[in-house]
Amino acid sequence: MEPSSGRLPGLEATRPHMESRAACSAAAPLRRPFHVLLGVTGSVAALKLPVLVSKLLDIPDLKVAVVTTERAKHFYSPRDVPVTLYSDADEWEMWKCRSDPVLHIDLRRWADLMLVAPLDANTLGKVASGICDNLLTCVIRAWDRSKPLLFCPAMNTAMWEHPITEQQVGQLKAFGYIEIPCVAKKLVCGDQGVSHWPISRRQETVSPRRSSQPQSNKCVCVLTCSVVSDSLRPHGL
Repeated sequence: MEPSSGRLPGLEATRPHMESRAACSAAAPLRRPFHVLLGVTGSVAALKLPVLVSKLLDIPDLKVAVVTTERAKHFYSPRDVPVTLYSDADEWEMWKCRSDPVLHIDLRRWADLMLVAPLDANTLGKVASGICDNLLTCVIRAWDRSKPLLFCPAMNTAMWEHPITEQQVGQLKAFGYIEIPCVAKKLVCGDQGVSHWPISRRQETVSPRRSSQPQSNKCVCVLTCSVVSDSLRPHGL
C-alpha cells in the first residue's frame, strides 16, 4: 500500500462533538475501535514491520496506522503493509494554507496509543533531546502524555552499550514513556549481544506512569507488548 495523504481513518473521532448532554444520553453509546499509531525507524529490525502490523491487526477492535522515517523505507515494501503509511512528504503535501490540517497534530489526536518499533539509535537520541525534524519525531514531541507511548530500542550491541544510550533511554522513561527492553541474540551483522526487540516476554506487564490511565489502555499496552514479542519469534533477525 502506497503512503496516503488522505484523511486519516477515524479522524472525525478526534473532532469535538457539539451535541447536548441530553442528546448524547438518549443515544446508545458507540464502541470506537482502539487506534494504535506505529512508528518505524531506520533499524534493520524494520524488516519485520509487515509481521508486526499483521499481528497487531489480529487484536479485535483495533486500527493501525504507520508513521515511517525515510531511512526505514529501505527495509520493507509498502505493498506488504496493509494499513495507511505516512511519511515526511505527507506532512508538507497536506498543508497548503492556514486552514489546512497539520498532520502530526491530527495523528496524535487520532491515536490512543503509540508504539515506536523499532526505535533506532538516531531517533532515540533525537527524542531524548527534543529534536523534531521529521513527521515521526514531531508526533512524539506533540504526544499527549496522558496516553501510553511504548518504545522498542533496536541497534547494534556496540551502540547499545555506549554510555549515552542508557542516559537517553532513561530520559524517555522520565517523560513517562514505556520501554519494551532489548534481549541478547545473534544479530544480522553477526555480532552476539543485547540489542534487539524481546523474543520471550509473552507475559509482559506494563506499569504506565499515570494511574488515571483507562483500564482499556492498560490492556492494549499488555497486548501490544505481547504482539511485539510474538512477531519476532519465527524470525532470525
